[in-house]
This record gives sequence, structure tokens and C-alpha cells, in this order.
Amino acid sequence: MRPLTPDDPRTVGAHRVLARLGAGGMGVVYLARTSGGQLVAVKVIRAEHAADAGFRARFRREAEAARRVTGPWVVPVTDADTEAHEPWLTTVFEPGPSLAEVVAAEGPLPPATVRTLGARLADALDAVHGAGLVHRDVKPANVLLALDGPRLIDFGIARHEGATALTEPDALLGTPGYLAPEQASGERAGSGCDVFALGCVLAYTATGRRPFGDGGAAAVLFRTVHEPPDLHGLPPALLPLVEACLAKDPAARPTAREVARLLSAPPGEDPDAWAPPGLSALIAARSAAALDVPALPALSDPEPPTVVGEPAQSRPARRTVLIAGAASVLLAGGAAAAWTTARRPGTGTTPRTLPTHTIGLHADLTGPGRATGLAHRRGMRLAVDDHNARADAPFRLVLRTEDDAGDPARALRAADRLAADPKTLAVVGPTADVVTASVVHRYEKADLAQVVVAAGSTTAEVSATKTLCVTRPYDRALATGIVSYLTRTRRAVRVAVVEDGADPEGAWAITGYFGRAAVPVHRVAAGTDDFGPVARTVVAGRADAVVLASTSPTRGARCAVALAAAGYTGSRVSTGPVLAPAFLSGAGEAAEGWVFAQAYTDPAAVPAAKAFTAAYRKRFGSAPARWAAEAYDAVGLIADAARATSATGAEREGIAQRLFRTTHPGITRTVSFSATRQVRYETGIYLYRVEHGRARFLGPYTKV
Repeated sequence: MRPLTPDDPRTVGAHRVLARLGAGGMGVVYLARTSGGQLVAVKVIRAEHAADAGFRARFRREAEAARRVTGPWVVPVTDADTEAHEPWLTTVFEPGPSLAEVVAAEGPLPPATVRTLGARLADALDAVHGAGLVHRDVKPANVLLALDGPRLIDFGIARHEGATALTEPDALLGTPGYLAPEQASGERAGSGCDVFALGCVLAYTATGRRPFGDGGAAAVLFRTVHEPPDLHGLPPALLPLVEACLAKDPAARPTAREVARLLSAPPGEDPDAWAPPGLSALIAARSAAALDVPALPALSDPEPPTVVGEPAQSRPARRTVLIAGAASVLLAGGAAAAWTTARRPGTGTTPRTLPTHTIGLHADLTGPGRATGLAHRRGMRLAVDDHNARADAPFRLVLRTEDDAGDPARALRAADRLAADPKTLAVVGPTADVVTASVVHRYEKADLAQVVVAAGSTTAEVSATKTLCVTRPYDRALATGIVSYLTRTRRAVRVAVVEDGADPEGAWAITGYFGRAAVPVHRVAAGTDDFGPVARTVVAGRADAVVLASTSPTRGARCAVALAAAGYTGSRVSTGPVLAPAFLSGAGEAAEGWVFAQAYTDPAAVPAAKAFTAAYRKRFGSAPARWAAEAYDAVGLIADAARATSATGAEREGIAQRLFRTTHPGITRTVSFSATRQVRYETGIYLYRVEHGRARFLGPYTKV
């Protein structure tokens, strides 16, 4: 999902538009909400297509036909207005990932999953063909995965079998790599082209490769027409059917109904046990993200909103009076400069235009790190709300989010999109554990400030960067907190380090600190999970403090259990990455009393964050998630730096360097930087102690 642009409608028919889901040559797809509260996807056809009388007539017929397509594996068309200035249709909104995303992330799917998925897609195509339509763009990106099976979407270029295309007669509609030879040759395509595309989808799902290869469109189309498919690695049970689907001659291909029958589950196999691993969690996260999109509030004056179907020249000029709470209009993507009322000396009260700056969020919202990404987004939304509600704000803020799903290739594309937008003032993220040098380079190349909140390390050469601003101490610096704890708070005389041999790089960050003090280091080999011998050695040596050098919560739990079993009762400390649910659950009672150095705060325990915590609970129904408060402060830091550079008129170019000279009194701490552009550790490293199965915030390490 992407925020709305100033040119996007705020309503489509009776539907309230919330965000962009995608765009193509024929139109734009929006996430919207019906008057009854249901989420739907709305496809709006561009006016230039609708201006053609023949197009509109065909769209009218085909929209009516599409509404008749029913079946469990088709996303149904629920509403349409074919007579609007920009005609539109709606379908049920499905929050699941696309098949393309799942295969890209997980690799080829098991044969049984492929067979069940193919059978249900064939059923969907049979329903489409039964309504007299040809889909014409069956591909992995147009297959959404729900908990009970796939859903075929996007009838945007569907047409009656035998009818001409909705656009120019010689237009090539569809996606190279999934187009049938007759489509690639520009011939009239019938239902057989959908079966051919289904064969390509099955081959891709089972092998992770497109059967006619990658590369330029022309090369792929040539191979589609003239060369046999590459089906190497396809499971033998699927090979004959896929070969039949990919026949060059449409007449030699089976029908969709025949494909469904041939792929039906054999006796004894549960057809419902098909879902790829992790699908339910991903769907839940995406559902939460969709529900988290704020509904646009009603305008504060009586002028009507922009409505699809209203000719552009007849739309009245809109004047939005910015008041507290109206910031969600900007959050939803209203990137135009906001109108506000301000008093100018000697002139009375007159309207003036405030500039609007975009802050980008580069986050993993749908991948393995989605919890951290969502925390960033929520914290930043509250920060943008608060900034825009200030009467003395010299500019307004808009939040633009790019989801990389934790995928390195998508991360680069997300960075390119944010960097290419001239309105982007700065970017917060990525939200992954490691910030890669390739992503940093993209932002460096664009002279775009990159504020990193949560990542524990980077592969970039920090000394060579000029736009990378990290607001937390990296994981390797957290040992400072436990050294302080053992020398100031609970002074230890005989310290022993337990080094995790399975994590030499992570362990080095701690052993390096204590090694210089001639502290004994006891290594647990990578090939064993038994921490017992080392635990007994520590007890025999009468150590009064044990430092675990590791980043693994699971192995940390084993260490805690082994120490407890050996009768150890002294101090036990480690650093951030170990303190995770897997440590608490795995260690059980043995976790009690462990102390950890972390780079994030607990806003519920910080007086300065009281209002933030209350607002977060009210808006999102839970206590602030980890890193949400730090993301809130990142927006404040950027805004403070922007105020100091706004007089030059070159905010984006100067913001990166200004960040390092800015001291921001945030809700988590005062954020400031040293002369070497490193965030100051004194207030950025915190201690937690496990009590009653939970981590209790103790405070900054210098004050515990």
C-alpha cells in the first residue's frame, strides 16, 4: 500500500478511499472502505480510455459479465459504475500475499501444494470462461494466497472471448513469460491462453523459474513462440500436465475444467493441507496493516470532496483548514501544501500556504521483521500527527511508506523510489537488523538523509558515509552497559565470560571488552548445545559474575539453565539480542535475575513518554511496541533539523549534516551526536532485569 497523492480521489462512489494498492496503464487500484465498513479494492479506469465510446461500451459489457463470475477461488466484483467520468469497479479486498511474493521469499513450493493450488486456479479459470470471459493476465502476481486457497484477481484486461482488446487493437496485453504464443504473436486469444499461462504459473511455483527464462521482453516472447519450455526440476507427477498446458497450439491444450480434474487430490490426501509455512502469520500482519490505515476525516468546511466521475474542470477548489486531528489527511497521502490560518503582523488574519515535507519510512512490513516495521510506522504516525497539530509548526509533514518485506532486492527498489521523490526530506530505516552497504549507497548517491533507528549493525563503511545517521548505539557497543553494571552498580571481583563458539562474530563484541582486562573466557564449542561443563567450571572458579558473549536467545537460554543446574547464584549479564521471547520461554525460572544491556527504552516507564504511551494505547489498543518511541523521536529529530535549514530553501541537501549538529529533546532521551557523528551512548544504552518472567526496565546504564 502507498499513500494517496494529491491527485487521487478521496471517494469513489460511496466508497471512502484509504490508500493506493497499485497502478497500471489502464488505471489505479485503491484500498477503500464501503459505507458499511467493508474493505474493498477499487479499480478506477483512466479518463483517456473511458473517453473512447467503444471502450466504454466494451467495459460496460465486460463489467457486467465479471459480476457474474462466482466461485470460491475468484475474487468477486462487488460493485461498479460504468457510466462515471472515470468508470470503476470494486472487488473484495484480500490481504494475503501474492504467489510471486511467496515463491520469491520461500523458493519452490512442495508438489502437493502446487497441485492443490493449480486445481483451484483451474476451477477459477473455468468460472471465468463459463462467464464468457478470458482473463488474459494469469501470473503469480495476480494470484493471492488466502488461508483456504488461492484467489485469482485483476480482471482489468479481461474481455469476452473473441472480442477485441480494450485498448488499441495492436496493444500487447499481459506479461511476457506468461503470455501464450498466440498472444505474443498478436493473434486473437481465447480461453486457451489462460491455460497456457496457468502452465507457466505451475512451472514457476514448482521450480522457482519461469519456463521461458528471464531477460528482455523480446527475448522471452521469442522463446515462448519458437522454443520449448525449460521444465528441468519439475516434479514427474506434474510434468505431463504442464507440458500439455504449454503446447504451442491452443487446440492441443486441455481446458481449465480438465486441468482441475487432472490436478484433483488423490485419495487419502487432505486437499486443505496446502498452505505454505508462515502464511497465516503473514495474512494476519497484512490484515492489521490494512485495518491500521486511518479513514480520512470529514472536511472541516462544507465544500464537497473530490469524487471520481466528476469532470476535472467542475471540481471546486478545496480549502482544508488544518486543526488538531486533521493530520491524518496528510498521513493518508495529501502531499499538497496545507492551508492554514495565521496572523501576519499589521495585516489581520489571512490564509497562508505552509510548505509540506515528506518523511519516508523504509520498513519491512510484510516479512520476517514486520513487527519492528509496524512499530516504526505507528510511532512515526503519532509523531507526524503531533507535529502537524502544532500551531507554530513552520511546515507540515507527510509520511510515505515503502515496504521491502525484508528482501534485499526489494530493499534496493524501495530506496530508489524514496530517493527519486523530490519531496522526500529524509528517510527513517530500513528497519532490518542489519543495514546493508548497498542500501546506504543508494541514499548516499541521492544525498538523502537516512536515519536508522533499530538496526544493530551495518555492512557500510560508516566513516565514508555522510548521510547515514544512526540514532542508537550498535550492538557491538552495548557491552559498555554491562561493564558499567559490573563495575558501578553491582561490583564484581571475579568475572567469567562464557563465549558462544557458534556465534564468533557476535561474541567478539563482548569478549573484546573483557579480554583486555584479562578476564577468563570459557568457550562452548559450536558443535555442542551442552553448556553444563562450562557452568560447572564457572562455579568451581567461584566467579561472582558471568557474562554471556552471544547473540542467540536459544543458546542463551541453555546457558541460563546450565548455570542454574550447577548452582550458580551470582550476577548474570548479556546484551540485547539474547533478550527475546525464546530466551524467556527457554530458560523459564533460570532467566530470573539476568540483566541485559539494550538500545531501546520502555516508554511506559519513562515520564517524558507518558503522553506518547497514552496516545499509542488509545490509537492502537496496546502498549507501545519496541522501537515505536525511538521512531517517534526520529521524526522529531528530522523536524528540528529541518527548521534549522528551512531558511536556505535547500532542506534536503542540508538536512543530513544538520542532523549531526542537532540536539533533540525527545521522549525517550535527548538525542545528540559527538564530533565524530556517533550518537552519544550515555543516554542511549539501557539496562533491563528479568523479573517474574518479564524484562523490567531499570533505566539508562549511567543512572542504575
